[in-house]
Amino acid sequence: MKGQSLAQLQAVCKTIRRHIVEMTGAAKSGHPGGSLSAVEILVSLYFGGHLRHDPKNPAWTQRDRVILSKGHACPVLYAVMAEAGYTPIDQLKTLRKMGSIYQGHPDRRFIPALEASTGSLGQGLSLAIGMALGAHLDGSPSRTYVMLGDGEIQEGQIWEAAMFGGFHHVDNVCAIVDYNKIQLDGFVKDIMDVAPLAEKWRAFGWHAIELDGHDLAAVDSAFTEAAATKKKPTVLIANTVKGKGVSFMENNPKFHGVAPTADEVAQALKELA
Repeated sequence: MKGQSLAQLQAVCKTIRRHIVEMTGAAKSGHPGGSLSAVEILVSLYFGGHLRHDPKNPAWTQRDRVILSKGHACPVLYAVMAEAGYTPIDQLKTLRKMGSIYQGHPDRRFIPALEASTGSLGQGLSLAIGMALGAHLDGSPSRTYVMLGDGEIQEGQIWEAAMFGGFHHVDNVCAIVDYNKIQLDGFVKDIMDVAPLAEKWRAFGWHAIELDGHDLAAVDSAFTEAAATKKKPTVLIANTVKGKGVSFMENNPKFHGVAPTADEVAQALKELA
């Protein structure tokens, strides 16, 4: 799938950020901060030519898989999937409403095109490695991408999976750590620091790439490098800003799990015009 130009990707990113603000504002709940920090990563993946996928045939067996392990950040995934043609754009503002396909965490019962129902933190990397191994066994070219939160990787299961992936050389899996350095209760460094991250992953046998997670050119380069890396799984340590793009949300722990008010939505949309 041919990727879009840098200018086109930047425009998509702005559209996705507007969706996130409007969705969480309409729901009066949700997780805007960690959704906004992950925009460039998912936009690059879906629209930058890195993902083998077909919105008209979401069950295509040769597709690449994407898992949002930090499932609470589903507004960004929903917005990207809607803009990519998987789900209705005009229903995005029904986020977290009864009967909506856009539930508060990704749920395959409502959106079958999702690869996994997530939100119980710490499990996505295990799922991704299992899918990647299945592709190997089937002789499929499919790759699996999984986004992890930096607070989430305090979970022990993440490191069990990391050990397994490195030991078994699962080179068709790519993990992305959304390293925005804020979790539910505050700053990661104050709760249980995960640094130095790249060194930890390398010790588990992974190819680790550190990058600016908001620099589309850097993200593009990292995904290209990951796909070319053999005999090792790859992890992208994406340094990001919680609440990126909205001045009063940036680096503000409050907006991990608090939706913007109507006035804040208006201010945010003005900034994102």
